[in-house]
Amino acid sequence: MLRSFLRSLLYGPLAVQLRRFVAVGAFTAGIQMALLWLFVDLAGLNYLVGATIAIEITIILSYILNNAWTFQASQNTGRVDYLVGLLKTNVVRGTAIPLQLAILYALVEWLGLLYLVGNAVAILISGLYRYVLDAKWTWG
Repeated sequence: MLRSFLRSLLYGPLAVQLRRFVAVGAFTAGIQMALLWLFVDLAGLNYLVGATIAIEITIILSYILNNAWTFQASQNTGRVDYLVGLLKTNVVRGTAIPLQLAILYALVEWLGLLYLVGNAVAILISGLYRYVLDAKWTWG
């Protein structure tokens, strides 16, 4: 059963979509990491405040890229559909913000990881949650 599930992720109908989602996620995670570093090390913000701002910026960027490429078959077109999709992804990803920040906080404060390492781990952990909800609701 597990082998069948893993095979479907690589070769099934959702494989291309999942690979594109991961590619967009990796790209925007890099942007988020760079923004976090800028906000914390250059602007002097607290790492949790900087992470919140960086996350919101990358939510918008992720929506633009995912709508155009990952979910192009069910793409939100037209002004109203596009804005409703942006609102939906903000709700989906907005609910992931506390999850990501809690993981980041725990890794930094309790385990002593550097904030950038903790953020990378938090992005990975919250990624599956975001994919499932975006795929089903934002572009469902």
